[in-house]
Amino acid sequence: MLIVGAGPVGLMLACELSLAGARPIVLEKRAGASELPKANGLGGQIVELLDHRGLLDRFSAGSPFSGRAPGFPFGAVPLRFDGIDDIPLRLLLIQQPRLERLLADRARELGVEIRRGCEVRDLSQDEEGVTLGTGDGPIRARYVVGCDGARSVVRERAGIGFPGTTEAEGLLFGHFKADIKVFESLEGEGLEPGWNRRPNGRVLLTSLQDGVLIAGVRAPGRHPGEEVSLADFRAAVRDVLGVDVPLGEPIWMSSTVAQGRLAERYRAGRVFLAGDAAHLFPAGGSALNVGMTDAVNLGWKLAAVLRGRVRESLLDTYEVERRAIGERTLMHSRAQSAIDRVEGEDGEALRELLGEVFAFAEPARHLATLLHDSGVRYGSSGGGVVGRFVPDLALEGGGRVAELMRAARPVLLDLGGGAGSEALLGDDWIDVVRARCDDPPADTLLIRPDGYVAWAGADGVEEAARGWFGLAAVP
Repeated sequence: MLIVGAGPVGLMLACELSLAGARPIVLEKRAGASELPKANGLGGQIVELLDHRGLLDRFSAGSPFSGRAPGFPFGAVPLRFDGIDDIPLRLLLIQQPRLERLLADRARELGVEIRRGCEVRDLSQDEEGVTLGTGDGPIRARYVVGCDGARSVVRERAGIGFPGTTEAEGLLFGHFKADIKVFESLEGEGLEPGWNRRPNGRVLLTSLQDGVLIAGVRAPGRHPGEEVSLADFRAAVRDVLGVDVPLGEPIWMSSTVAQGRLAERYRAGRVFLAGDAAHLFPAGGSALNVGMTDAVNLGWKLAAVLRGRVRESLLDTYEVERRAIGERTLMHSRAQSAIDRVEGEDGEALRELLGEVFAFAEPARHLATLLHDSGVRYGSSGGGVVGRFVPDLALEGGGRVAELMRAARPVLLDLGGGAGSEALLGDDWIDVVRARCDDPPADTLLIRPDGYVAWAGADGVEEAARGWFGLAAVP
């Protein structure tokens, strides 16, 4: 089992595979871990999944914020959740270098081998496996997962198309060593933390930690991949704002452009895609949430097939379930980008009206659900909890459902006095847990390792368990 790419998605997948009994190898072309803070946090269901794996306390240690989101930007329109019950969106502020270090540490604890400085250059596959051509020679595996980003070699060599759109407006982005009093010095210019919109473009000025200013410039004529100097960055800010901003010493700077793309397939034979290799979103801060939850969905399924527990056809559910999430996220992130792009009086009117609508509880709750997990039910259009992420029920005795998911194994949670659980007591993979809670959603919940409810109720639970988790009856 080979994973190409040691970013957050590839490392999360490696951890999930190892927990489930597989032994993946991660190939990464970079000689060392990246120190570029491409992302500043996690938002969405992945925060709950870190809790499921017992990692949330470790990852949130020292974080400036971890918990239920008090608000979140939807495009250029702020969402405020104060006073609204049942907002699902969770946030964890953690810069990407620290996130990758913690995931790599966890992967090594689980026995994962990470080969850095190993660049994948070619790929071929047959009925038995996949061969990767690397600078260190060919490497063979039964399955390969491409977690190698927007310019994925795995996707290209597997012949999977990546249609979509590229915005005309470029983005300069960077982190700078600066006294946060920089905001005070700019108050007379009508600037404030966040995006500042002007006729010639937009400038972002914000901070998530002391001593670090985050700045961005959106304006036409910028091209991704261009080398950016501090003089270029300052000039771009001045062109938009008409004043100089004391940015300070650069920590890192980049030039990029927003894209909206979705792979035509998430699977080609024995090759799979996850993360940015499978989808790019033009706005919304959803990339890590969707990519890392891709990994959690795929990991236990691949491990179950590799260990001979289930039929190989279970792997087909990965694309069915996760591509729907990608489509939904691409839809709302394109909407956010469009809201942000409209300029002039039309744009001001649109954003003002949407701000009024989003202030109502139901629209805010709906958008929070979109941002959290895209609101898609797996494999069912009916009611109830089947196909949904399991609620973190408070169990008698002080336990929680999240604590039952540490080992990334299927769980049969019997909340109704033993009905439906006896037949599965002898299974060596499914954990049977009998517990009580107030207002249980069903007498019995059959929970997949990725936290989704595969079945609810006593009738049919044995058949459902056999279908999802039973040993393969045929090769």
